[in-house]
Amino acid sequence: MHILPLIGGKVEEVKKHNHCLAFSSAGPQSQTYYVSFDSFTEHLRWHRHAAKMVSQRINSVDLSCCSLELLPPNLFYSHDLTHLNLKHNFLPADHHLQQLQRFSRLRSLNLSNNHLGQFPLAICDIPTLTEVNLSCNYMDSVPSSVGAMSNLQTFLLDGNSLSELPCELGSLQRLSYLGLSFNQFSHVPQVLERLASMEKLCMAGNNQEMLTLQNFRLLHVKHIDLRLNKISVMVPDEPDLLRHVTQLDLRDNRLTELDASIFPRLEVLHCERNHITCLKVKGSLLKGIYASNNELRQLDVSPVPSNLTYMDISKNHMESLPDWLCEAKKLEVLDVSHNLITELPARLFCSNSLRKLSAGHNQLQKLPERVERPLLEVLDVQHNQLVELPCNLFLKSNSLRCVNASANKLEHLPPSSLSEESHSILQELYLTNNWLTDKCVPMLTGHTHLRVLHMAYNHLQTFPASKMAKLEELEEVDLSGNMLKTVPTTIMNCRRMHTLIAHSNSIEVFPEVMQLMEMKCVDLSCNELSEITLPENLPPKLQELDLTGNPRLNLDHKTLEQLNNIRCFHIDPPPTFSSNEASGGPAVWSHGYTEASGVKNKLCVAALSVNSFCGSREALYGVFDGDRNVEVPYLLQCTMNDVLAEEIHKTKSEEDYMTNTFLVMQRKLGTAGQKLGGSAALCHIRHDPTDPSGCFVLTAANVGKCQAILCRDGKPMSLSLLHNVGLEEEYRRIRQHRAIVTEDNKVNGVTDSTRIMGYSFLYPSVIPCPYVQTVTLTPQDEFFILGSRGLWDAVSPTEAVEAVRNVPDGLAAAKKLCTLAQGYGCTDSLSAVVVQLSVSEDCCSCCCSDPPQPPPSPGLGAYPSSSSAIKDRPSDGSLPVPPSSCSEISSEISTSEMSSEVGSTASSDEPPQSSFVLLQDQPHHPQLHLHHQAQLLSLQQQQSHTTSQSCQYLLPGSELASARNCCALHPACLAGSFQRQLSSATFSSALSDNGLDSEDEEPIAGVFSNGSRVEVEADVHCLKAELSQLSSSQSLVPASSIQERTLLNLPPPPPPPCTPEPLEDGVDLNLAEAENGLERDESWQGVGAGAGDGGKFPGKRRVNGSVARQEKSHNLIEVAADAPSKKSGGYFTAPAQPDPDDQFIIPPELEEEVKEIMKQHQQKQQKPAGTDQPTDYYDTPL
Repeated sequence: MHILPLIGGKVEEVKKHNHCLAFSSAGPQSQTYYVSFDSFTEHLRWHRHAAKMVSQRINSVDLSCCSLELLPPNLFYSHDLTHLNLKHNFLPADHHLQQLQRFSRLRSLNLSNNHLGQFPLAICDIPTLTEVNLSCNYMDSVPSSVGAMSNLQTFLLDGNSLSELPCELGSLQRLSYLGLSFNQFSHVPQVLERLASMEKLCMAGNNQEMLTLQNFRLLHVKHIDLRLNKISVMVPDEPDLLRHVTQLDLRDNRLTELDASIFPRLEVLHCERNHITCLKVKGSLLKGIYASNNELRQLDVSPVPSNLTYMDISKNHMESLPDWLCEAKKLEVLDVSHNLITELPARLFCSNSLRKLSAGHNQLQKLPERVERPLLEVLDVQHNQLVELPCNLFLKSNSLRCVNASANKLEHLPPSSLSEESHSILQELYLTNNWLTDKCVPMLTGHTHLRVLHMAYNHLQTFPASKMAKLEELEEVDLSGNMLKTVPTTIMNCRRMHTLIAHSNSIEVFPEVMQLMEMKCVDLSCNELSEITLPENLPPKLQELDLTGNPRLNLDHKTLEQLNNIRCFHIDPPPTFSSNEASGGPAVWSHGYTEASGVKNKLCVAALSVNSFCGSREALYGVFDGDRNVEVPYLLQCTMNDVLAEEIHKTKSEEDYMTNTFLVMQRKLGTAGQKLGGSAALCHIRHDPTDPSGCFVLTAANVGKCQAILCRDGKPMSLSLLHNVGLEEEYRRIRQHRAIVTEDNKVNGVTDSTRIMGYSFLYPSVIPCPYVQTVTLTPQDEFFILGSRGLWDAVSPTEAVEAVRNVPDGLAAAKKLCTLAQGYGCTDSLSAVVVQLSVSEDCCSCCCSDPPQPPPSPGLGAYPSSSSAIKDRPSDGSLPVPPSSCSEISSEISTSEMSSEVGSTASSDEPPQSSFVLLQDQPHHPQLHLHHQAQLLSLQQQQSHTTSQSCQYLLPGSELASARNCCALHPACLAGSFQRQLSSATFSSALSDNGLDSEDEEPIAGVFSNGSRVEVEADVHCLKAELSQLSSSQSLVPASSIQERTLLNLPPPPPPPCTPEPLEDGVDLNLAEAENGLERDESWQGVGAGAGDGGKFPGKRRVNGSVARQEKSHNLIEVAADAPSKKSGGYFTAPAQPDPDDQFIIPPELEEEVKEIMKQHQQKQQKPAGTDQPTDYYDTPL
């Protein structure tokens, strides 16, 4: 196959042959091909196409980012190139680059970010070049032959290792821009004095430690860029010799004082991010001062800068402002936020030029009262101590469009007009987090052009409908965190309304905002809604609807089906579901999260919450921020938890598995992560069962600007680190990889984070390696917060902790943080996760022990005698019941041990006197005792003389420990305390869940069922056990190890002072319960004493009366039947409420038979403990 370049060539008809064309290429070595066609039509078509091609002239070729190692041959088909872009390839400086000399008209050549290693000498022989870019090529010298490029105007040598320049460079008299940034220069090269046309000197990111101004005497530059050096001292010179300098950039250096008055014609000064305490500037021609992020206490500008238009001295230590500010006739923007200013100049609001004033985060107690028709358009005075605004602020500020007075102490607002006619053009009003009451609402009616109104977290009780009716142009309203019971019905008059946020109120009636066609976002979470009424057709633009936190809300199937079409629809899960409880997780943490889109209604953030991660004793939370893209945070949200779950099994080191998770996730981003990126923050709570300390640890990892903050003892503790060029280690690292930092402090002009997910094309300068920190949770740890970039830009960690510390609900806390950020002016997408912690005092001590010995698995610990649980029953026959239910178990419960996870309902029926059942379990299973009141005395007498009665497991040589409190992770089971419970277990007709064939299970005498479900109504004794060590959920214990245990008979504990509860019809069940793998050393006397103090269980009583999570309900019938220990499966899920048709009934005629069975069990208990019995010896019917 032959390829003939036609561009610049020619095409002709061959007259001697029919339908024949001659195609000729361009250049001195042109070739000609003769082609004959079958028909005149084909001949004509090819002639027309070829004529168009030869008439074209290609003058620009872009082959950037093509992974080229050699110049492609087809690049030289056209010699008319004027612009050639070869950046971001792998081209070396070898003889192949000599072919570039064939482009005789080449004017612009870009070879940046290649692997040249040395200066390409071939380009020096191209005299037509006017622009050359050789940045980031690991060059350490420039040859003297560079002087041959006489037409060169722009020469970029940034990001190399140059430390000196050749003298021949001075012959380039047309050179106007020379880029020497991010090299190794320690001084200003002398050869630059000969470059008469050079106007800008760019030497940012070099090694200059001293700025000697004498070196600039003979320079002709107007703009000096010395950012990111190490300058700490400036040696002055005669001012008259520096008159040519108009712009000076000294950002990110180490200056403590700066006297810029020696530059008499200085117009713009940049000195941000230094340590300057005193700044002096000549004001004759001064137009802009940028001095934020310093330690300024004194600012001297003389004479008065009559041309000054912009001044930024934010984030300093200024206590007052100079009076000359009122005389600056052209000052338009003044930013003095984040200082210590107590008052503003008296005539500042009389300025005829000032358009934007930012004075937030100061100590202002009042604003100047003198307001004389200023041209002020934006006023930001948030985070001060203002009690009121100037009374005539709105009356005389006819140009005011936006006011932000959030986070003050405002109790009322100034009037907007003195008559019904108002001239206000105010469009945005932010009053979040003040002390405003209902009296201020009438003052808003004069702002008829108001579009955005934020009045969240004030003291509003009502918003009169008549006042809302006058604000017809409202588009966005935030009334969250007040005490409103209704949203004004006249909100229907606001036809342009697209956002309504009113969470954390007491709203009972769903507003009719769904009839507004422009509606996009509705947030009514954390209210008291019970039902909602929707129109037949929802607003076509509706994207977000949040109804979480409304416990009384009931939605029918039709409404849910209609709402499910919304892109972001949030509603509480069914009341029977709880993420902690469903998994058997501990009640140590609970969370709430929220997300909010930005002004463009584009949600570029995502949150991750897994309350039970890889087990009941772990949790994972995360926040992801894509800045302006949606793809990366969505991929991180969907995939990162799975990656972490895999990495945890590969290594036990928190730093290792967290780091590996981020690195693996970077690869999984695929093509989306090549040119897109996103910040990420992960928090992993873990309880390592192999750790003797037994405490929970929190591991946090982050890249980018997502951060995590831990509230410890009421103070914020940072768990994250912001990686940017401000960190010395990060700056040194990216410099090693020849990266360039642009003037907005972004790596190669893309991102201001040096560690972030995605942006693979910036590797190795930008990497996804996270900052990892691990802390052990203590009782002083109250909660931690994960937030996206926008949250922490608007809300400081200290304020965030103070804002949500007293908010009991995690969802309401997360909502409050996002609302505060929006009220403070954040317009980006927001995401916040608040995880509330409840770590008990003895979390560590409960799990600490001496070198452990093999415990019984899955057996139980301490068992009281039957009499101890019965003889102190109230005289009326009812049971003393603790006022609260059992705790939520947080340990890793074995699937074969007894659990208290059964559905429970309280009852007050009197117990019958004619029916009872006794169920006795193996030593390696929980013991169940069913008693009849007629046998109470006989049982007590028998057990008082039975020394072999199982009471408590003790290790050889161990002693009974004194009573002590147990942490929230371990259920405080009280002896003598009873809780009425109903349990039902579902059996499969062929194979049961515990691995036993149903045909192998012997029938239980006196038990009736419908063939699918058997129910037992019983009283459960919540007892405490003492085990020797943690054991796995599937481990088995030989009978010999059980026989070695010492069995003691202790006197019964006193009954707790609880309200008695009578029994229902049925039986009494004495259940000795403990957790497998959790050591107990409390004696029964201590347990009884603890019960006497209140008899309270840590945990919550469920709506249906259950005392524990229902998803891991224990099969009581299976325990009663003494299933063999070889079972490997789990137990069955018990329904919350029993089916009356399946009610278990004990026939009265079996009373004598059950008595006989009880006697047999008592005899078995009196046998010597050393009797060797097979494992399945007790696998018999009752």
